[in-house]
Amino acid sequence: MKSITNGKILVFFGIIHPLLGISPFAFGEQFAGFAGQFFFKISEGLFEFPLLNGQMQYDNFAACWFFYFGILLIPLGLLVHYVEKTTGNLPKNFVWTYLIVVLIGVYMIPFSGMTFLMLPHAIYMLVQQRKLTIKTHS
Repeated sequence: MKSITNGKILVFFGIIHPLLGISPFAFGEQFAGFAGQFFFKISEGLFEFPLLNGQMQYDNFAACWFFYFGILLIPLGLLVHYVEKTTGNLPKNFVWTYLIVVLIGVYMIPFSGMTFLMLPHAIYMLVQQRKLTIKTHS
């Protein structure tokens, strides 16, 4: 039986995130506007930066980062899956770093997938790591 690895869970999150992002329930309106421009020049870049007397388009900014965060999770998940399959466990530093990044996300956006999906996953990874540590030292 093939097991579900932490890497597969991250890949799943990575696929769901952009799909939710382009849906009408999240940033569908922004992505419809981006598609109207063939996804070219969806922002003014640094010219939107307030320090340069620009006006940020926060909805577009949030839509892009929401979409790309999911895209970034896919290769991370593939890498985590590879490491788990070849070594049998994940490095302790990775697990703690992942937990810290997730906790920052939970703090910044408490009512989100970071809180309801990724935090339990990070805690699960930490528990898994501790069990492996105890098992190898016994």
